[in-house]
Amino acid sequence: MTNDIMEIADRVIAKTYKRFPVVIAKGKGCTLWDTQGKSYIDFVAGIAVCNLGHAHAAVADALANQANTLFHVSNLYYTIPQVELALWLTENSFADRVFFCNSGAEANEAAIKLARKYFKEKGENDRYGIVSMEKSFHGRTMATLSATGQDKIKKGFEPVLEGFEHIPFNDIEALNKTIGPHTCAVLIEPIQGEGGVRCPDTEYLKAVRELCNETESLLIFDEIQTGIGRTGKLFAYEHFGIEPDIMTLAKALGNGLPIGVMLAKEHVADAFGPGSHASTFGGTPVVTAAAMEVVNTLFEESVLDHCLDIGTYFKERLIWLKERHETIQDVRGLGLLLGMKLTINGEPIVNSCMERGFLINCIQDNILRFVPPLIIEKKEIDALIACLDELLGQM
Repeated sequence: MTNDIMEIADRVIAKTYKRFPVVIAKGKGCTLWDTQGKSYIDFVAGIAVCNLGHAHAAVADALANQANTLFHVSNLYYTIPQVELALWLTENSFADRVFFCNSGAEANEAAIKLARKYFKEKGENDRYGIVSMEKSFHGRTMATLSATGQDKIKKGFEPVLEGFEHIPFNDIEALNKTIGPHTCAVLIEPIQGEGGVRCPDTEYLKAVRELCNETESLLIFDEIQTGIGRTGKLFAYEHFGIEPDIMTLAKALGNGLPIGVMLAKEHVADAFGPGSHASTFGGTPVVTAAAMEVVNTLFEESVLDHCLDIGTYFKERLIWLKERHETIQDVRGLGLLLGMKLTINGEPIVNSCMERGFLINCIQDNILRFVPPLIIEKKEIDALIACLDELLGQM
């Protein structure tokens, strides 16, 4: 059966993914099972998506209950789950308004459009430039890959859209030299996920905020990977004592269901009037009902506190590994967004871990990224550390 599934998939699905030779059939908590019955402790979580783990009972119940009541109507009408989630997000963030869509790329697309529209509405037609960071990742639509600071993402799709400039991350002087009268916004991930789990210096984001204030440019935080508890706070910007003007969310908000959100302050959001932007499936009742259960659970079950505590433990264990193995160059990250930079290619380690029942992820060729469900426990971390210790020792 497993081989048949993989053969059919390779024959009929677009070849846009390099898949592992495994068919995942079931999940519960931090564990996945394939069609052969083999279990895996999941340190990928759908790439920072399943923050509450797999098959979370309360989320599943919320989804089922709403599916038996109302699946979908147009955004020409109000629905209760969408309004409840929008109210919760604004009450628990800097924002006054939200726009619902279906993915992180769509949320960033909305943020880019809103930033440009904001200055058009003010009569500043030449302010359309967006500054983003080298090694950033913002999506794969034409606008968001243009904003992304990785050439490999753009290869084959040139020419990219005009109006985007890229500068080194964590370099305030580079931003100071680049931002100007043409700039409408600075788009930045508080912690670069796909770029290698790269964290900013303590005062960097504050300096970015101040520079945006001085130039009256908008500050957009892409929190698609860092948001909804991944760093131990609801949003990563809370660690740095500042607020953006626009923020984007996706991934973990639906715990596996497709949802994206762009949040903005009132005076910025006003630039989006009726007909200026839309999404057919943005904020459907089923998805927003499930997302409402996700955010409630984060607080009712003290998931954020657990993430901070267990993330500190996990990082300490990775540092212990670094002290034992010269092939480890660096350990970095915050909460349960952690990276371990190697002097060697990380793909063989990923494959060997999978053979031993652990799912991990390699980015930028030599950085192992760990983004498990936020409910991960010490025993599961210790099991992975023992596995990595053995593998690195063999290398």
